[in-house]
Amino acid sequence: MSLIRLTLACPQALAEQMAEFLLECEELGGGFTAWTGSGHGADFSAASLREQVRGRVQVSLLTAVLPAQSLAPLLASLRARFRAPHVRYWTEAVLEFGDLT
Repeated sequence: MSLIRLTLACPQALAEQMAEFLLECEELGGGFTAWTGSGHGADFSAASLREQVRGRVQVSLLTAVLPAQSLAPLLASLRARFRAPHVRYWTEAVLEFGDLT
């Protein structure tokens, strides 16, 4: 089975809603990891004054490994629920995935 890692970067204001959505998402099934990061880019239209001064915005990153065939339906569901210009995603092929037991 071919696996894909999906990473989502979203404004912190959406992070809780997106996490709840992913927890209930059938295509995901195996959970995800979330952490906070700093986004750097040209579009600061949604940035607070503090973020504009610092030159970066706080973002939440959510990443999950899923079967490749589940990616398109998951992205369609995410687009239907969270259509926003400040939600970014990228994918990467996963060569191996498992635990150390």
